Amino acid sequence: MNFRHLIRMSRLARNPPSEKRVKLVFGVIIACLILALIERFIGWPDALTADRIPRIGKF
Repeated sequence: MNFRHLIRMSRLARNPPSEKRVKLVFGVIIACLILALIERFIGWPDALTADRIPRIGKF
């Protein structure tokens, strides 16, 4: 483990984040998981998929 990680963990142990920040982080993680699950089971719409543009001169 890097020494920098140890220093950062000791700072977090001494000054833990506020309850609002913890809720915010968990909310963002949950929102990302929900979006990933929707994309996994429902799929991505074809209208939002970018089409590849062929390069001129390359075949």
